[in-house]
Amino acid sequence: MTNLKHTTTYALTGLHCGACVNKVTQALAPLAAGVEVSLRPMQVALIEATADFETLKVAVENAGKYVLMPHSEPIQLSKMAPDQSVRAQNASPHTADENSASSWLTTYSPLLLIVAYILGASLLVQIGIDGMAGVTTADTMRYFMAGFFLVFSFFKLLDIGAFADAYSAYDLLARRWHGWGMLYPFVELALGMAYLAHFNPLLTHWVTIIVMGFSAIGVIRAVASKTKILCACLGTVFKLPMSTVTIVEDVGMVAMAAMMLFFSIWT
Repeated sequence: MTNLKHTTTYALTGLHCGACVNKVTQALAPLAAGVEVSLRPMQVALIEATADFETLKVAVENAGKYVLMPHSEPIQLSKMAPDQSVRAQNASPHTADENSASSWLTTYSPLLLIVAYILGASLLVQIGIDGMAGVTTADTMRYFMAGFFLVFSFFKLLDIGAFADAYSAYDLLARRWHGWGMLYPFVELALGMAYLAHFNPLLTHWVTIIVMGFSAIGVIRAVASKTKILCACLGTVFKLPMSTVTIVEDVGMVAMAAMMLFFSIWT
């Protein structure tokens, strides 16, 4: 078997056009034997890289408002032992499904844990005030949305610049106006405080529907095009891939805001 060149793939954020591709390509060219940058998916494949990840990351950042993030392990098929290939080919569909499910849970466990904490707190707050009889659907959604926006804005604000760069990879407005990515975490923070304080519910619901609905459009487009980028819902603290989970997250918030708007008008 002939030796295959080692290729390492990394995810990128912040690319908008061919000019961005050229800038990143030129920045990485001295650090690898070959550089292949693409917009869809937004990533770079380096052939025989001669620098470590941190050096590559700095080179990309120096080229502009771009961020290099880990995407996959180096591809080294030429060194794969024969028995490994046989085991991979003979793996049963059942085993593959189990591995896929386990991988999914491992990837999204931070998000699932945070959602579970927020939901639990939403119920406990009501129980602490009026007991089990005081738990209502409307209040559970209101407290959940307050916790959701407060917690998710917190993670974005930990590194607002990195979030804005990651968000610009798929949000329609942030892609054209970088300032929206810088402003978005504060919008979420304001919505969280508004839901917690029960401030002007009609206005709060409408703003949520508009903001989250518009954000969902960019997410749906990215998932539909199978663009391999990272989700910025929890900032850049956790490396969560963009998937249908992000769609459910955004559309779910729009649906809850719409339901609460209906309750506010008709009750």
